[in-house]
Amino acid sequence: MNARIKLKKTPDHVVFDIVSYGLTFIFGMMCLIPFYLIFISSFASDSALLRNGYRLIPKEFSLNSYQWVFKSPQRIFLAYRNTIFVTVTGTALSVLLSTMTGYVLARKDFPWRNGFSLFYFFTTLFNGGLVPWYILCTQYLGFKNKFISMILPMAFPVWNMIIAKNYMKGIPYEIIESAKVDGANDILIFFRLILPVATPLIATLGLFSALTYWNDWYNCMLFVTDKNKQNLQYFLQEMLGSIEALKQLIAKGESSVLDNVTLPQAGIKMAMTCVVVGPIIFLYPMIQKYFIKGLTIGAAKG
Repeated sequence: MNARIKLKKTPDHVVFDIVSYGLTFIFGMMCLIPFYLIFISSFASDSALLRNGYRLIPKEFSLNSYQWVFKSPQRIFLAYRNTIFVTVTGTALSVLLSTMTGYVLARKDFPWRNGFSLFYFFTTLFNGGLVPWYILCTQYLGFKNKFISMILPMAFPVWNMIIAKNYMKGIPYEIIESAKVDGANDILIFFRLILPVATPLIATLGLFSALTYWNDWYNCMLFVTDKNKQNLQYFLQEMLGSIEALKQLIAKGESSVLDNVTLPQAGIKMAMTCVVVGPIIFLYPMIQKYFIKGLTIGAAKG
């Protein structure tokens, strides 16, 4: 006869559960309330934000900020398309390069693994400088006004490679040896045996890379002048700068055409944050179960 044994909780366990759940709830609210304030403040009028500050329930609702953000819907959707393309392509390339390099450097039968590891680590401490790098990218590699200029410079983060290398060290080497005995080559071993058992690692590196590409505006500012190829972050930053310039013109009395036009500033920052963060924030729940495992394993192995 199978019966479940129910253990009666002692008062100490009850107190511990109450304190643990209570602290977790408080910490969760501390993380969620700022997101809620940003979201709800994006629907508040700019005058209400300046007069009453940020409130859980705004006194004056307004869509003026979103009207300014989506004033050029074709341009913003084009920027969305560019950002999604760069993020997906760059993330796939970055994860592939990081995992392949980490796999090679973790192989015990690769005699030069320590020398290559030192070379990659050296690049995290020293670089050639911004001017030589810019000249190389524009005059020799031809990155000007091309999507590759927003993909290739961030395609191989050394930190992600180190995480991949440490994770690969935890995979038994006997798997590789047995596959070689069966006649498999290194490419087949990597794609058919190593990657299927490295799902937590791929999810972790994918999240890191996706966030990096999604939030990048610096490379777009340096290499892209074609408005049809600019990404979302640079487009919204440019819009915010234009609104600030118009406000200064109105304050100086140099623009009489915009005297009766309301230019939001505080509210538009909240609306821009929602527009930029909204899509990428849904990526984390899908890979959460792999993220912690991949990060801790990669950090624990030396």
